[in-house]
Amino acid sequence: MSASASPNPKPPFWTIARRDAAAGYVFIAPQLIGIITFVLVPLGLVFWYSLHEWNVLASSFNFVGAANYQMLLADPNLPQVLLASAIFSAGLVVLNMTLALLLAVLLDQKLKGIVVFRTLFFSPVVVSLVAWTIVWSFLLQNNGGINGMLAMLGVEGPNWLRTPTTAMISVVVVQVFKNVGLNMILFLAALQGVPKELYEAARVDGAGAFKQFRRITLPLISPTILLTSIITIVGSLQVFAQIAVLTQGGPGMTTTVLVYYLYQQAFQFHFFGYGSTLSILLFVIVAVLTFVQWQLRKRIVFYEN
Repeated sequence: MSASASPNPKPPFWTIARRDAAAGYVFIAPQLIGIITFVLVPLGLVFWYSLHEWNVLASSFNFVGAANYQMLLADPNLPQVLLASAIFSAGLVVLNMTLALLLAVLLDQKLKGIVVFRTLFFSPVVVSLVAWTIVWSFLLQNNGGINGMLAMLGVEGPNWLRTPTTAMISVVVVQVFKNVGLNMILFLAALQGVPKELYEAARVDGAGAFKQFRRITLPLISPTILLTSIITIVGSLQVFAQIAVLTQGGPGMTTTVLVYYLYQQAFQFHFFGYGSTLSILLFVIVAVLTFVQWQLRKRIVFYEN
C-alpha cells in the first residue's frame, strides 16, 4: 500500500492579492499621514482646547467643560457676526460665480487675441493676497483713486471702507475681483468639453442662443458648477486677510465675519478657549453646508440624474 498523500503545502504569505494591497497602502500612506497630521490631530486639539480656559499671559490652562459653549450661546455679538458672514458669503458666491460664468462664455469664443484676455482676467489669482488687498485699501480710501476718478466726473464718492452701507460691498467686490479668474478657468474648461454637435443639432431644430445655453450648456457643466460652488462657499467662510487689512471688522461690526471674530477673541483678547469654540462652530457650519450641497447634487448635476 502506497504512503498516504502529504497534506497540502501552506500557501505563501505574500500572495498576489496581499502584494497589491500593500502597494496600495504604500501609495496612499503620504496622503493618509498628511490628513492625520494636519487635519484630524489639529481638529482634535481644537476641540480639547475648547473645553478649557487657556490664558497665555497668565500661563493658566483650566478645564471648564461646556462653559465655552454656554458662552457661545449667550454671546450677544454672535448673531451679528453670523449675519455679516452670511451676507459676505451670499454676495461673494452670487457675484463670483455669475461673473465667472459670463467671462467664461465670452472667452470661449474663437477670436483673435482671446488668450491675452484670458491671461488678464486670471492674473489676479496669482497675485499675493495681502499685496492685492493693500492696493485696494489705498484705492478705496476717502481721498483714494476711486473717489478721485469719480470727482473727475463730478460725483462725490463715499468713504467706502468707513460707511456701513458700502464697507461690506467693497470687501465683497475686492474678493470677487481677486478670485473670479479661478472659477472662470474652471468654467472655461467645462465649456470646451461640451460637444459642439449638440449645438449644431439644436440650431437645426430652431433653438436660440439662450435656449441652447439653458438646455445644453448648463446641464453639461453642472458638475463644474457644483465644484465651484463648494469651493467658493467654503472659501467665503474662511476670509480673513481682506477684513483685517481693509476694515478691521468695522465700521462697528458690520464686516466682522466669523473668522475675524475668532481671531479677535483668541489673539487680541487672549480667550483661546473661546476662540477654539468658535473654530468648532466654523467647522460645523462648513461641514453642514458642504453636506447639503453634496446631497443636492442629484437634483442639480446632470450626470447624477
